[in-house]
Amino acid sequence: MAEPAEVVAFTAPIDTLLAAAVARRFYLENRSKVEIAEEFGISRFKVARLLDAAVAHDIVRIDITVPAEIDVPLGRALSERFGLRHGIVVNVSRGEGGATAPADQRHTGRWLGTAAARLLSEIAEEGDVLGLDGSHAVDALSEAVTRLPLCDVVQLTGVRGRDLAHDAAIAAVRRTAAAGGGRAYPLHTPLLLPDATTAAVLRSQPATADTLERFGLVTKAVVGIAAWDGPHATVYGALSEPERETLREAGACAEVGGQVLDAAGLPVATELDARMISVSAARLRGVNELIGVSAGGRGTAAVRAALRSGLLTGVVMDATTARRLLWQDGPDDPPGTAPSPRTTERGPR
Repeated sequence: MAEPAEVVAFTAPIDTLLAAAVARRFYLENRSKVEIAEEFGISRFKVARLLDAAVAHDIVRIDITVPAEIDVPLGRALSERFGLRHGIVVNVSRGEGGATAPADQRHTGRWLGTAAARLLSEIAEEGDVLGLDGSHAVDALSEAVTRLPLCDVVQLTGVRGRDLAHDAAIAAVRRTAAAGGGRAYPLHTPLLLPDATTAAVLRSQPATADTLERFGLVTKAVVGIAAWDGPHATVYGALSEPERETLREAGACAEVGGQVLDAAGLPVATELDARMISVSAARLRGVNELIGVSAGGRGTAAVRAALRSGLLTGVVMDATTARRLLWQDGPDDPPGTAPSPRTTERGPR
């Protein structure tokens, strides 16, 4: 029978030091209670009591810095419904009825990025080539990731801003590569060029060509999912109003990894394709693991389109969006239809 779990009374300085040593091995060195007991010559039950005492007496302080939770059952249901390998659902809801308060909405993207960073850390293996697009979701991921196996990191889309050296997308690629000690392959080029000739010239530049050639080597990638005309879209902001109208008339619904999709998940083909420096839908389909991260908020239609595309093997999204996808059509969605599973065909390598 286990000894009672009582709080250890620290009667001498050595007790405090012993509790601190035990806590260090358990919490920082990931040693088991049995291993710790053997090292110090005490019972594993005393180890447990010392750990409880370390928390009770503020030797160990547990701080949960992200006020959000992973909803495992909802993630499992999402994976089963849409044929995904990974379904990560972050419960960022506050208030009644699953509504998210405005204050929480400002942090939702960071929480989703943190969850995506955790997933990437779990599935990445040494020797992988990781691909990242220029989305806000990936920027949040890069700030949250702390450790990766040795992996090179490739930027999958050109930049949106005018500062081609210090754009957020380039910084995200460098931060993520540093987490694994790998090499970064940024794209110091705009996402959209004025014409196809200029785009072709830039693609031929040695540094750009070196990165583009590595698209076919990418084994795992993370891309943002956003409404094509929403605040988190990357392509929309680079377009003129006539170009936006052309895409609107073509049924544009979502943006995934620099690709504009219609509500059925099909890429919207326009003359813009020749002017863009970005990974193609065919290349994305050839990636072994493609994780899409939603922007949160009212982007259910965009996430549904991304799932219908068959490009994704995993998603990270908020619980409200997940429930809408599983149980009802949101107010911004068309009537639900079955998603297109990812095919076994491989894109050009």
